[in-house]
Amino acid sequence: MSAKKIGLKADEARLGYWMVLPSVIIIAVFALYPIIDAIWLSLHEYKLNMPALGKNFVGLQNYITAFKEVRFFRSLWNTTYFTLLSVFFELVLGLAIALLMNRNFFGRGLVRASVLIPWAIPTAITSLMWKFMFNDQFGVINDILQRMGFLDSYYPWLGSTGTAMAAIIITDVWKTTPFMALLLLAGLQVISKDLYEAAKVDGATTMQQFWKITLPLLKPAMLVALLFRTLDAFRIFDLVFVMTGGGPGNSTETLSMFAQTTLMRYLDFGYGSALAVITFFCVLLISMIYIKILGVRASSR
Repeated sequence: MSAKKIGLKADEARLGYWMVLPSVIIIAVFALYPIIDAIWLSLHEYKLNMPALGKNFVGLQNYITAFKEVRFFRSLWNTTYFTLLSVFFELVLGLAIALLMNRNFFGRGLVRASVLIPWAIPTAITSLMWKFMFNDQFGVINDILQRMGFLDSYYPWLGSTGTAMAAIIITDVWKTTPFMALLLLAGLQVISKDLYEAAKVDGATTMQQFWKITLPLLKPAMLVALLFRTLDAFRIFDLVFVMTGGGPGNSTETLSMFAQTTLMRYLDFGYGSALAVITFFCVLLISMIYIKILGVRASSR
């Protein structure tokens, strides 16, 4: 390779670095610095409601306190429970909707647009809407179930520890299933129609085509959809905050909700930062697992 070509490639590389530099600076300022600052703050005892104490370095004491607290493990379980159930139902329903929208039928464009409406509604509005629907005095869900004979009287769905989390999961599934369906639909449209035609010629049934063609080829898109939804569900805050506020009896309190309450209500920035950092590392671990799986899938193709 000539010196001129080597110099040209070096110039192109430097130009690439200069073009990427603004993005790196923005990420460092608005993402990396807050993470580092939160980790550093989590190593201190710092309570804004007790300014006389100042900011004292305590090392890992906040983390030790968290792992000794029953409330922390309960919020971790609530977060995990919510994530597993909501993502599972969103995957199943999203796949069914995606398979339907992938077919050719009259009014398909209108159906696709209509399906996306729940996802387009802001989460705060969705939460308030379903909170009114689950209301124990004038909620439409109680009214419908009572008219159908399933209930003798109105039931406090959001005020009962046995049903509050179920109500939140139903709300999240209703709102976010269209997003899952959209991602899976994109994966379905990549699959060649020739494969199905060949399978029909060989006498394969619709179910055999689904298990032998659709599902294997859809797995990469499915993993990406699961990655996005799992991370989003594990960080759930706004839905719980609006619908139940973490109650009743902390039965719906998630890790993000616990951290926010500690930070903003009790003004314990040291302990609250430790809870936020634990949430961050849980999300990071989930991301690494999914990326590892995606890497294995990509290399095996």
